[in-house]
Amino acid sequence: MTTSNATQRSSGSSPRRTLISSTIGSVIEWYDFTIYGTAAALLFNQMFFPNISSAAGTLAAFGTFTAGFIARPLGGFVSGHYGDRIGRKATLVLTLTLMGLATTLIGLLPTYSQIGLGAPALLVLLRLVQGFAVGGEWGGAALMAVEHAPSGQRGLFGAWPQTGVSAGLLLGTSVFSLMSLLPEQQFIAWGWRVPFLMSALLALLGLYIRFKVTEPDAFLKLSEGAGPSRRPLVEVLRTHPKELLIAVGTRFAEGGNYYIFTVFILTYVSEHLGLPREFGLTGVMVAAAANIVTIPLWGALSDRVGRRPVFLGGAMFMAVFAAPFFWLVGTGSPGLISLALMIMLGVAHGAVFAPLSAFYTELFGPRVRYSGLSIGYQTGSVVLGGFTPLAATSLILWSGGSAWPVIALVAAGAVIAGATMALAPETFRRRLDEGPRSTEKVTARV
Repeated sequence: MTTSNATQRSSGSSPRRTLISSTIGSVIEWYDFTIYGTAAALLFNQMFFPNISSAAGTLAAFGTFTAGFIARPLGGFVSGHYGDRIGRKATLVLTLTLMGLATTLIGLLPTYSQIGLGAPALLVLLRLVQGFAVGGEWGGAALMAVEHAPSGQRGLFGAWPQTGVSAGLLLGTSVFSLMSLLPEQQFIAWGWRVPFLMSALLALLGLYIRFKVTEPDAFLKLSEGAGPSRRPLVEVLRTHPKELLIAVGTRFAEGGNYYIFTVFILTYVSEHLGLPREFGLTGVMVAAAANIVTIPLWGALSDRVGRRPVFLGGAMFMAVFAAPFFWLVGTGSPGLISLALMIMLGVAHGAVFAPLSAFYTELFGPRVRYSGLSIGYQTGSVVLGGFTPLAATSLILWSGGSAWPVIALVAAGAVIAGATMALAPETFRRRLDEGPRSTEKVTARV
């Protein structure tokens, strides 16, 4: 394939159209993932685990939440393999289809009272499909945005799909909050199903947009040289072990702590503090809205000063603010709960999350980039995100309701991520058509 042919094929998608596609796809994927976490925190213990105590039911519900994270690395491995071999677009279409189908079917599931043990078994199965789908989505959406970005704007472009996480959180939490206004009996009977059934319409919208984009030049140009890797998973493990470790380590600040601030906090507010569940839901919605605004700003700042300073500042702030965060939430004031969540997500989480798309893309060479992003990011997800709400709930029960063990958990994750980034190279001036080793000299000369 000649350069002109590659250019012609990629010109069907402007950077703006590709950015919109990546962001909307990310919103839909994370809407689906969010409504599951919200349902697990608020009512799945009643619907699928009614024959055990409330605390044990909550742990079991969070256990099904964890199951989705266990499947994420597998989704990342498979999607990374095919994304590096056959292209980003086809892989992203598959992940969105799987996610929409699994989420819609959860909304149609019979409960334990209707079919007994078959209900939680099917719930876990569909949760595994959700995890597999989202495991391949993030890496592809990040790549499509960053590889299409104009020069000097990779941090900004990469940050927009990151807003999809908070936008999906905001949309999912808003829909659940709206349905929770129903009388309790109607909410439990059918109201909780509506957010899941809405996924079918959102998935169709996302697929329509996604079919209109093309592959980025960074992938198309591989055909002009050695071609796509035949075994990208093996190649990335052999040639980029350090980069993979960096990718996993930098996830400790946001990968696990994000679910403390958005999932565990709902249970903490309603069950451990004895407050109305609307307090937690409202706080999460306000914080998600703040995150949507601040993430692009942090991404744009990383284009000016580098990925490392932005990330390190956010990680240090997250560690320091962990104790004040739980003090504010513990006041029981809905305004202070919202303020605490808004600061933690908008400032701390936004700063450590916004640069990651560009940073990970710049870490890996083009032949194995989808695999590298997916393996690093999703391995961190299963180690951190999936077990964090479960661990935080267990720590609260162990401490007799005191939040100090969870504060220590948040701070430790932020410190580990910060230390990892401190040892990582600065990447924001690297060229995307070259591997990391070959670009060290380029970076040094700029």
